[in-house]
Amino acid sequence: MGETAVYAGSFDPPTNGHVWMIEQGARLFDHLIVAAARNPEKGYTYELDRRVAWLKEICKGHANVEVASLENEFLAHYAERADARFVIRGIRNEADYQYERGMRYVNSDLNHHLTTVFLMPPRELCEISSSFVKGMIGPDGWEPVVEGYVPPCVFADLQIEHAHE
Repeated sequence: MGETAVYAGSFDPPTNGHVWMIEQGARLFDHLIVAAARNPEKGYTYELDRRVAWLKEICKGHANVEVASLENEFLAHYAERADARFVIRGIRNEADYQYERGMRYVNSDLNHHLTTVFLMPPRELCEISSSFVKGMIGPDGWEPVVEGYVPPCVFADLQIEHAHE
């Protein structure tokens, strides 16, 4: 059996930065589990089922990628249950590094067999976050701006949703 990695996040909504991470994970590992997380302490703009559906559409071209959900469970424990020895995390900037470094140590404390692999996206994707995208939706002319930051399936849904507001 080959190596399995988990790429978990809120994906609220998925961005082109997430797509890049998924493509890299699919290339680097024999099996990649992309897990949309739901933490009962956090609020989300999009329901878990919708985020999972988007991820399934985004990942359909990768035979070695599985989409799952992660609810109210530590990532390290989920990875252990999934027989994954690796988690992949994106580092866009210094703030991400500070946060992810701390999480790497916590995950290692919870599952000492787990290795965190940090990936740094290309410059043109470094400023994209789900929060950034959500903040761009609404003002006149938002469509061409947001379209460049999210996958086509996400953009199509955002257009439909915003047309009904």
